[in-house]
Amino acid sequence: MTVMLEARGLVKHFGAIRAVDGISFKVEKGEVLGFLGPNGAGKTTTMKMLTGYLSPTSGEAFICGQNVHDEPLATKRRLGYLPEGAPGYSDMTPRSFLDFIAAARGLKADREAAIEAAGESVHLASVWDQPIETLSKGFRRRVGLAQALIHDPDILILDEPTDGLDPNQKHEVRALIRNMASEKAIIISTHMLEEVDAICSRAIIIDRGRIVADGHPDELKARSRYRNAVTLVLPASGAEQVEKALAALDEVTDTSRSSDGDRCQVTAFAKGGKPILAAVNHLVARMSWAVEEISVDQGRLDDVFRSLTHSDAVDAGDAASGETP
Repeated sequence: MTVMLEARGLVKHFGAIRAVDGISFKVEKGEVLGFLGPNGAGKTTTMKMLTGYLSPTSGEAFICGQNVHDEPLATKRRLGYLPEGAPGYSDMTPRSFLDFIAAARGLKADREAAIEAAGESVHLASVWDQPIETLSKGFRRRVGLAQALIHDPDILILDEPTDGLDPNQKHEVRALIRNMASEKAIIISTHMLEEVDAICSRAIIIDRGRIVADGHPDELKARSRYRNAVTLVLPASGAEQVEKALAALDEVTDTSRSSDGDRCQVTAFAKGGKPILAAVNHLVARMSWAVEEISVDQGRLDDVFRSLTHSDAVDAGDAASGETP
């Protein structure tokens, strides 16, 4: 596979604060990388170093084999960047703003076609000639995404690309990203873990400026305590007895119980994440419990995320620029 983007030991200090602490990773053509972390973890600062908007204190970033610091114009030509907040000129319309971006990108013969294609890809026709300052947050986000796509870059770095969009719009943007993925390398910073499941082929979790997990979403979910956990839905009147019996199984490490009116869910967590459905089914049959539903969990990304991350302070680099990470 072709390495399209690489971070080598990126470090960023803001005064005494070490916002990014030696991050290294590669992204290959065809990958959609979810870049995850709590507020203050250093996500946006890392993205700004990858795109050349911030210089690292130490370390290097490479776009298509070229050093971002040494070849700033050449690397930016290969890159499309959607920053958080999707900044634009408020008195321009989407059409005029994209025309301005196309000119700045040096598009000439195919400029009009590129503008139309970018606007069409994110469905801007209904607000094409409306001032950006009058647009909803969702439409402003779409304008920002269109400017990142207009020159058909090899690499896309998207900071919260579906922020402010309604469910239908999120579905459209995710479908667009999936359709582009085979020909590009894409990094998506997001707080929405369901977005990682929906479109990402790989996920990196960072905390306090360091990578704490890197792998396919399914690989990360397999590290969850919910891996092969079994949940029973049954009348609340018998739930306490069921929970005690499940907790006594050798294959079970722990249990939890939650009620919703006259129904209750009892979850048994698997020792070592190994399958326990057969043992639970055997117990259900032997005890003749009035179980209405049995389900097996394959693991939860949010559980892994919470177990690995701790940061809650604002990223110094983002605070300095008036943004949140």
